Amino acid sequence: MQVAKNTVVTLDYSVTDTDGELVDAGQEPLVYLHGGYDDIFPMIEEAMHGKRIGESAVVKMQPDDAFGEYDADLVQLEPRSQFPLELHVGMQFEGVPEGADDEDDEDVLIYRVTEIADDKVVLDGNHPLAGMALVFTCTVTDVRPATAEEISHGHTHDDNCDDDD
Repeated sequence: MQVAKNTVVTLDYSVTDTDGELVDAGQEPLVYLHGGYDDIFPMIEEAMHGKRIGESAVVKMQPDDAFGEYDADLVQLEPRSQFPLELHVGMQFEGVPEGADDEDDEDVLIYRVTEIADDKVVLDGNHPLAGMALVFTCTVTDVRPATAEEISHGHTHDDNCDDDD
């Protein structure tokens, strides 16, 4: 079976930077609904279209095609007193960027703690790979027809899926 619209595709993948340094080993397979459902980067979906099990593609993506440019406005300095005692670099918190509508869920970002000083904490709302050109190497390991439910919901369903979409 070929990768086509309304198929569920399973990929083994790895991600490197443009110097060949491994960024993501892709230890878990990537499963997505093919056909413009925004389940995967459009350039990867385009490269996988028509492939069969065992076939691969290498996709080079600029920051705008992947996780976006790095936005210095998403870095915030907050008082240490606003955080739990058990705080360490790498912890993540949900938050709304300054000036965003607190009521709009689309404005919620995941902020990572990138630095801790005596009385201040530096939070970064950028994706860890923002600003990086990336190379995705993908191999199709499975293709199956999507179910009617997956197509109507616009994403794949597996054993962990909550069907109350």
